[in-house]
Amino acid sequence: MRGVRIAVFTGSQAGPPAHQQAAARFATDLATAGIGIVYGGGRVGLMGTVADAALAAGGEVVGVIPQHLVDDELAHPGLPRLDVVAGMHERKARIAELADAFVALPGAAGTLEELFEAWTWGMLGLHAKPTLLLDVDAFWQPLLAQLRRMVDDGYLDGRRLDALGVVSDAAGLLEFVAGYEHPARKWTTPPAG
Repeated sequence: MRGVRIAVFTGSQAGPPAHQQAAARFATDLATAGIGIVYGGGRVGLMGTVADAALAAGGEVVGVIPQHLVDDELAHPGLPRLDVVAGMHERKARIAELADAFVALPGAAGTLEELFEAWTWGMLGLHAKPTLLLDVDAFWQPLLAQLRRMVDDGYLDGRRLDALGVVSDAAGLLEFVAGYEHPARKWTTPPAG
C-alpha cells in the first residue's frame, strides 16, 4: 500500500492526553508503513500532533489550508508541502482529490462535517474511497449509537453503516482499506414518488 495517502480529519484542539498519544502513535505507524497523510494544514491541536508525529517518523505530510487560516497564523510551518486554497470548500475538495481514504480521529464540529461530507460523497457515487473512524477511548461510540438508530428508523441503509470502518489503530485501518469493497451507489434508480 505504499504511495497511498490517507486524509486525516481531526480537531484543532488538543483534547485529553490519551487522544494526543493515540493520534501521535497512529500517525507514526502510518508513516512507518509508507502511507502519506493529507490533512487541514494546521499547526494546532490534534492536527498539529498528527503532522508532527508523521514528519518525525519520516512520513509524507501534505497540508491543505485556506488563506484566511494562513492569515491567522495557524498554518504548520514545517510542512514540505502546503497547498493554500481560497476557502473551506476548496480545502475539502482538494483533500478529497489527494486522498485514497478518509479517517476521522477525535475532534469537534469541523471533524464531523468533514467526515460526513466524505462519507456522503461515497454514498452518492462521487468517489469509491473508504471512510473510517479511529475509535480512541470509545470516542465515537455515541455517534455510532445514533447512526444505528438512523438505520433502525429507516433513514440510513445498513449497508452504508457497515461500509463505515471503525478501527482502533493504523494496522486496523490498513487492513480495512486493503479489503474495502465500496457499496453500490445510493441512488441507482430515481426515488419513487
